[in-house]
Amino acid sequence: MKQLVRNVKISGTGSYVPETIITNEYLETIIETNSKWVFDNVGILERRVAAANQATSDLATIAGQRAIDDAGLKSEDIDLIIVATSTPDRKAPSTAAFVQHKLNAHNSAAFDLTAVCSGFLFGMSVASQYIASGVYNNILVIGADTFSKITNWTRRDAVFFGDGAGAAVVTSANVTEGFLAYRLYTDTSHNMLGFTIPGGGSEIPLTSENMNEQYFQMDGKAVFASATKALPKAINQVLEDTGLVIGDIDIMIPHQPSIRILQKTAEIIGLPFEKVMTNMDKYANTSGATIPILLDEVNKSGKIKKGDIVLFAAVGSGWTYGASIIKWA
Repeated sequence: MKQLVRNVKISGTGSYVPETIITNEYLETIIETNSKWVFDNVGILERRVAAANQATSDLATIAGQRAIDDAGLKSEDIDLIIVATSTPDRKAPSTAAFVQHKLNAHNSAAFDLTAVCSGFLFGMSVASQYIASGVYNNILVIGADTFSKITNWTRRDAVFFGDGAGAAVVTSANVTEGFLAYRLYTDTSHNMLGFTIPGGGSEIPLTSENMNEQYFQMDGKAVFASATKALPKAINQVLEDTGLVIGDIDIMIPHQPSIRILQKTAEIIGLPFEKVMTNMDKYANTSGATIPILLDEVNKSGKIKKGDIVLFAAVGSGWTYGASIIKWA
């Protein structure tokens, strides 16, 4: 029987983080914080910060080119560019349009997607539908954020975020490999503004009197409570969808909200923590870039083997969250 819906795989990965490093020890000199507490409770030792003249699209372009090269393709082979970001270059045009221009990928359509820390997972799901249906053959999905641009560096919560970009090229696969399941959710029923960037949109336009509204605002307890409820729900659902059990998972590549959230999630779902990949010690939480940066590191280091069952999971503002499972090609 002819297969009408194509399987979908990741054929190339890439990432980029800026050169400037800001350590916990440095932050101790400018805000009220404690390096040991940050590492013990959040898992962060340092973070990367974009240069003043680096926009989100600059980071995204480098990561995207590296993913295209890794896939053995050229920029003109890309049919669609999706950029998941909550820190766009401008309100218009899209950051994806800037990336297309900088990559000279002029055969592609391009658009942004906003789901904050879940953005890359949502973007991969959208890309998979286009590949599966045969509309496009090669899609570049990028997660990129420069939260340093919307961080108030006089507040204690300045420790949480860093800048970076990661990317993946999504293509068709044979029937024995590729994505096995996706589950995406948005739950606005409880404390949906536990993480928010209030100013700069149509609700609260920025003026000379309210510039502090451009910075992110976070309720840490709300983030922890939402994440440790949402992540196990999404993970257990994709396991049920695929008929797999947690013991079948070879490696988990999650969003990097905090080490405590990941430890609690692993405990709830029964996954040994050595299977949970992390890099927040080096990069902090890079929002939409966390999963693709970590994926690229794990992929390039050889930790993922052909045939491995890989679990992705993320939770973000709103609350958006989801999980997916892929059989690595």
